[in-house]
Amino acid sequence: YACLKKLRIFIWPYHIVIFGATGFTGQFVVEEVARCAAEGTGLLKWAVAGRSRPRLEDVLRRTAEKLAMPELRTDIEIIVADVSVEESLAVMCQQGVVILNCVGPYRFYGEPVVRACIENGAHYLDICGEPQFLERMQLEYHSKALDRGVYVIGSCGFDSIPADLGIIYTQRQFKGGKHNLDFTLCIGTSGHDATWQSAVYGFADSGSLRQLRKKFGHKPLPRVGAKVEKRGFLFFSKEMQQYVIPFMGSDPSVVRRTQRFLYEEQQQSPVQYSAFVGVGGLLSVIKLLCGGLLFWVMVKFSLGRKLLTTFPSFFSFGLFSKAGPTTKQIVDTCFSMTFYGEGYSEGTDPAEGRPNAKICTQVVGAEPGYVATVSALVQSAFTVLNELHSLPRRGGVYTPGAAFCQTGLIDRLHNYGIKFSVRSRQEEAAGAPTSM
Repeated sequence: YACLKKLRIFIWPYHIVIFGATGFTGQFVVEEVARCAAEGTGLLKWAVAGRSRPRLEDVLRRTAEKLAMPELRTDIEIIVADVSVEESLAVMCQQGVVILNCVGPYRFYGEPVVRACIENGAHYLDICGEPQFLERMQLEYHSKALDRGVYVIGSCGFDSIPADLGIIYTQRQFKGGKHNLDFTLCIGTSGHDATWQSAVYGFADSGSLRQLRKKFGHKPLPRVGAKVEKRGFLFFSKEMQQYVIPFMGSDPSVVRRTQRFLYEEQQQSPVQYSAFVGVGGLLSVIKLLCGGLLFWVMVKFSLGRKLLTTFPSFFSFGLFSKAGPTTKQIVDTCFSMTFYGEGYSEGTDPAEGRPNAKICTQVVGAEPGYVATVSALVQSAFTVLNELHSLPRRGGVYTPGAAFCQTGLIDRLHNYGIKFSVRSRQEEAAGAPTSM
């Protein structure tokens, strides 16, 4: 980022501005940027932004004490900005090369920041897991961002970098036409109230997402070889040795947008993709079905949504709370995503039959919500600063996979605890599987 900054120092005082630095996730982002800046050459200039100067000062004070970096209290600039005050967002965006937006739910607070970044020439990254917001920003702002030379890259956290780049990694390791089945397993995670609110309002407004997608006018992507077998809502996975259900998060939306980009812009064969999450044994299935039914009914009514967002810990069985996870919960939690791919080996005609080759890859990392997410976001920002020439076109609204497919982000993530690996490969013609 040092070389890039020399070109832009006279325009923007800061490489990175963290907007929403006083929020639960934002505070972790502040810590991670401070650590990474200390590891580098010392040329990274960054600032924090939010509504309250005293609270921002308090975040810097606590971060300075935790990391034993007293200079943070005096060396890091504070920018007062509020999503409801357009002028303050403009001032913030005029001071940063990259804005890291940590203010959610994004369906309520995200668009003014996107618009301010585009109008004032700052690149925008967020950790959004809300398909309605992500897809609407692409529909309404892609052309504007492209014209202004600004990159808007959503879902740069656990939603959805491991899944999106995991698929790309699997495609590259396979080296053939293929289709993937993606099983996602998160172990013992818990989350903050803002994440719960995003889920509540997202499910409540699922109908608008279907209407939004019609406006794109996309034709179905071509299929390579045999069609992926459809699974039921609940089934027992032999690979995972537990019951699984379709994953309801933003990963499928993000991955499919990336696959469309790779097909239309780079003429790559798209994968057929499905995502599932492990839920455990029969007792866990019963609890999930009862809780899920109650949740689905309640989100349809304003009173139900009010109760869900007022008492997140009760209705999520302790998974989400207004206080967020404890330090011990964060330390004791990790995630694993396993990708099971089937396809055709080199020289095989997909029209002649079923897939004859398999691959299994994995992405693993620390606690997904506030460790892996933060690492992914910050390394995405450094990738924009260092490898802007490798991003598509000259601007626009993109998924992480579309934006970073030609960069070294996977290697960066590997160095910061999010590791991609091949577990096994198999070709029927070759006989026994080969493990790696």
